[in-house]
Parts: sequence; structure tokens; C-alpha cells
Amino acid sequence: MRWIWIDTFIDFEPGRRASAIKNVTLAEECLRDHFPGYAVFPPSLMIEGMAQTAGILAGEARGFSENVILAKIRKARFDDYARPGDRLRYDAVLESIDDRGAVAGGRVYLNDREIGQIDLMFSHVAAGGAYPDIPESGFVFTEQFMSLLAGFRGSRAGKERER
Repeated sequence: MRWIWIDTFIDFEPGRRASAIKNVTLAEECLRDHFPGYAVFPPSLMIEGMAQTAGILAGEARGFSENVILAKIRKARFDDYARPGDRLRYDAVLESIDDRGAVAGGRVYLNDREIGQIDLMFSHVAAGGAYPDIPESGFVFTEQFMSLLAGFRGSRAGKERER
């Protein structure tokens, strides 16, 4: 099973920036035993949510031609936790990208209040390349991840047609 820590994109500007939403619910397994009686969505999962948002942004910028793997967390600062019923927004900005990897920075918002900043570095790893343990395809950009971007693009196209 693959955990996805974003629910939907609300903005996506190819090669530049993206915003995604995560609605925190008590139904999520990670909250059931995390501090019994005081369920929180921890910063480590917020980092992963930002990595997924920025990783899809970086992957799309290069046509999803290689796996985009989180290589380093340069900075992560958080002032609060999210709890069931809260809404997280990840605003990611692609700072640089080349054949070797990408750098992205972003901010995390809790119910529209900034609670964190994250700077990430990604490595680009070609499928079937020099790393024998990396699968040929579908390792990072699975159908589940791609459906998030397709859903955003589909909703944008519908709004454009309505005008």
C-alpha cells in the first residue's frame, strides 16, 4: 500500500508552483495510535505531503521521464500540529531543476495560517538506470499520483468550458 498525503491540487502552474490540500480526518490509520487521546498529524507527514506536492511538480516539468526521489530535507520548521478536522495546504515552488535533480521550497498552512516552511532536494533517477533496485517504471508516479494531477486538470477544463 502507498500512502498519499495530499487529497487534491488547487493550483498547478507547470514548472513553477503548485498548491495541494490535505484534509485531516480521524479515520486515518496514522492518527489512531499517535498520542492516544490527542490525535495529531505530525510534521513528518507534513514533510511527506510537501514532498509529494513538489515531487509531482518536478516530475511534470520533465515529462515524468524519470523517477523523482526525495534526496534531502534542507530545512523544515513547524510551529503547530494538525488535528482531525483541520485543513492543510502545501504551497510548493520549484526553485531549480536540471538533469540531476530539483530544488523546491514551500510553506505549509493550517486552516489558512502559516505553520511551516520546508526546503527539499530531489534526485532524478532514470528507470532502469545505474541503480538496479529501482523498478523500470511506475515506481514514483503511480496511477494514484497521476490521478491527482489529472483530476485537477479535468476540473480546470470543466471550469474553462463553463465560461
